[in-house]
Amino acid sequence: MNLPIEELTPRQIVLELDKYIVGQAQAKRAVAVALRNRYRRQQLPFVEREDILPKNILMVGPTGVGKTEIARRLAQLARAPFIKVEATKFTEVGYVGRDVESMIRDLAASAVRLVEREKMELVWPEAERRAIERIVEMIDDEIQKDQPVEEPEIDLNMDSVSPFYTGYTSEDPEKRAARHESILTELLAGKHDSMILEIYVEESSNPFLQVFTPGGMEEMGIDTNQLASPFPSKHVARKITVSEARVSMIDDEARKMIDKASIQREAIIRAEQTGIIFLDEIDKVAGKSGSSGPDVSREGVQRDLLPIIEGSTVATKFGPCKTDHILFIAAGAFHISKPSDLIPELQGRLPIRVQLESLNESDFRRILFEPKNALTRQYQRLLEMEGVSISFTEEALDEIAKYAMQVNEKMENIGARRLHTVMERLLEDVLFEAPEIDQKVIEYTAEKVRGRLDKVVRESSRSSFAL
Repeated sequence: MNLPIEELTPRQIVLELDKYIVGQAQAKRAVAVALRNRYRRQQLPFVEREDILPKNILMVGPTGVGKTEIARRLAQLARAPFIKVEATKFTEVGYVGRDVESMIRDLAASAVRLVEREKMELVWPEAERRAIERIVEMIDDEIQKDQPVEEPEIDLNMDSVSPFYTGYTSEDPEKRAARHESILTELLAGKHDSMILEIYVEESSNPFLQVFTPGGMEEMGIDTNQLASPFPSKHVARKITVSEARVSMIDDEARKMIDKASIQREAIIRAEQTGIIFLDEIDKVAGKSGSSGPDVSREGVQRDLLPIIEGSTVATKFGPCKTDHILFIAAGAFHISKPSDLIPELQGRLPIRVQLESLNESDFRRILFEPKNALTRQYQRLLEMEGVSISFTEEALDEIAKYAMQVNEKMENIGARRLHTVMERLLEDVLFEAPEIDQKVIEYTAEKVRGRLDKVVRESSRSSFAL
């Protein structure tokens, strides 16, 4: 059940994460408590609320154990502005690249999209009604184009004909309403879905320009609704089916019914009070002082992160955004560097440190079938589209997990990502031949798995068989 995040207890949050992530109980608990504390803080009086700052988290663990997956699932759980950014994208102020303040601008943009979507959902029924009325009118006009025009009989005595007579009479409103009602019934039944209509849609002409800002090179979107610019919006004609036009028109009507200024104000408040930023690959900017060459800006990026995480005000195109109460969750593998290589001030701003555990063979076995998006289930669904049904015995799953573990031990340990490569090698022939294969039901046993993977594992040190 997809509940708003404020209705989920820490235990319920962990249960939701358990559906997709195997193990890592400590990391799940830390994240669940941090999310629940957001809700608890919102229940306090405003004066007390301002004094309670988020406890930022640093997740440390080898690659392929679930750090990034936790971020992905949090984004789906949290009914709050959420972005995931890579620390490797940032450079110190003065170097070509993105400055750290850009992630706050991205968070503000994410909040605007979130609030806009919520507001559009509130007016969706009325927008749908208006859109359907427009479509009925257009279908009626298309039908009437093909109908012969019935001219009324008139007296040819020119004295009785008005000089303003055009030969046409206005249509009976009741007759037109009845025709619209009939078209509406047919439209809702799907009878006109394949009919082609010509509609005018607004073509976005907001350009993205690369400009030099005080923080470095940035992409700036010009909001033509706010400024009188040389890039005016224009409407272009498109020929699309009724079913496509319905979606486009509902969206268009919903946008007309919402107030953009109030959306932006609310979005900035949401970003400030409930925003979450997942800062991945933080270990890539960790390094000992005194380095030179391409690593020269690493420590500079850390210094630039300090005021953002501690609390500052960043200018965005939607208004100034304070970062005091934004929750930061940083993560890194720290293969080469150590968390202690981060500058002490940054370590202090990430007070909760969580160590993620390396995965073992039993974890690989669980990853193959337990999660909702289990790897074996993904391949089964893909091959079902070709009419091929595959299955795995319990012993086959054990063998796949064992081979993945062996290759990780012989070569670089890339965690659960090794399962992707092993599964691709195992199913390579079936995936290639599925459209023409005669055998539509295939069961993988332990013997078949060993036959496919034995040679690959034995010669995994060779580049041609590298996993």
